[in-house]
Amino acid sequence: MESLASAMRREHRRSKPASSSSSAGAAAGRVPLVMAFLSCLAWLYVAGRLWQDAQTRAILSGLLERNSGNLPKVLSVEDKLRNLGCQEIGRKIVEAEMDLTKAKSEGYLWGNGSAALSTDSKKKLLAVIGVYTGFGSRLKRNTFRGSWMPRGDALKKLEEKGVVIRFVIGRSANRGDSLDRNIDEENRRTKDFLILESHEEAAEELPSKAKFFFSAAIETWDAEFYVKVEDNINLDLAGLIEMLEGRRGNQGLYMGCMKSGAVVSEEGQQWYEPEWWKFGDSKTYFRHASGSLFILSNNLARYININSASLQSYAHDDISVGSWMMGVNATYVDDDRLCCGSSRQEKVCSNA
Repeated sequence: MESLASAMRREHRRSKPASSSSSAGAAAGRVPLVMAFLSCLAWLYVAGRLWQDAQTRAILSGLLERNSGNLPKVLSVEDKLRNLGCQEIGRKIVEAEMDLTKAKSEGYLWGNGSAALSTDSKKKLLAVIGVYTGFGSRLKRNTFRGSWMPRGDALKKLEEKGVVIRFVIGRSANRGDSLDRNIDEENRRTKDFLILESHEEAAEELPSKAKFFFSAAIETWDAEFYVKVEDNINLDLAGLIEMLEGRRGNQGLYMGCMKSGAVVSEEGQQWYEPEWWKFGDSKTYFRHASGSLFILSNNLARYININSASLQSYAHDDISVGSWMMGVNATYVDDDRLCCGSSRQEKVCSNA
C-alpha cells in the first residue's frame, strides 16, 4: 500500500507543470495591456502637440488680423529711392550734368569769363610755350638752354613778365625706369619741364600728346596763348612775344603756317594715315597749321581740355589739332612769320 508521503510526492509532480503553464499564460496576458498603455501615452502626447500647434496658429491668426491694416504698401521706385536717401543724390547728379553741359558749351565761347581760371585781380600770362622733347633729346635741350631759351633766374624773370617756357615730355612705357629717373633728375636741376604723367612718350602716341599738353598747360597756367614748338626749331623769342602782345585779348585764334597736303594711304610709307579714307577721293588734308609751331588762344585750348575724351586723333598731331579747330568757330591766322622753313627774313622761328 502506497504511503501517504509517496502519494503526496506523486501529486506534487503532476501539479507542477500545470502551475508553470498558468504562469506563462498570465505573463502573456500582461503584454497587450502594456502595449495598450504605451499607445495611450503616445496618443496623449500627439494630441497635446496638435492642440499646442492649433493654439499657436490661432494666436498668430489673431495677430495677423489685428495688424493687417498696418501692412506696408507696395513701394514705387521713387518711394524706395526716398527711403534710401537717394533722391537728393539723384538731384545733385542732374545738377552736375547740367553744370557740365554748360561748361562744355562755354569752354570755347569767345569772351567767356566764367570759365577763366584766374580772378580779375590776377593778370593773365601772355603765353605758355611748350617745346616737345623726348628721352633722347638731352643735347638738343642743352643747346636751346644756351641759345634762345632762358635758364635759371632768367627763366624765372621771364615768367614774372608773363611768358612760361617748358620742355614737354610724357612718361616711359616702363614707368619708373632709368628714362623716367633721368628726366626727373634733369628737372630737379633745371626746373623747366612739364611732365605729362598720363601720357606715354612714344612716336605713335604723338597725336595724343597734343591733348595732354594743352590740357595740362591750361590747368596749370592761365594764359592768353598756348604755343606748341617742336624740338628742332629755334625761336626768335622777342619776335614771338611782340606778335602775341599785339593780339592780346583776342579769342578763338588758331595761328600758324597754314598748309594742306596729300594724304598717304599706302601702309608702310612715311606719313601714312590709317584714316585716309575719311578725307575723300582726292585724298587731301584740310587746311591746318604746320606742326613745327602753332598757337591756340585760351578758349581753344580750354575746348581741347574739356572735350579731350571725345576728340578724334589722326596719325599726326597737327592734322589732329586742325580737325578739332574745324569743329568750332576758330579764326585761322595764316602768318608766314610762323613758317619756320621759309626764307623770309622777318620770322619768329627757323629750323635748328
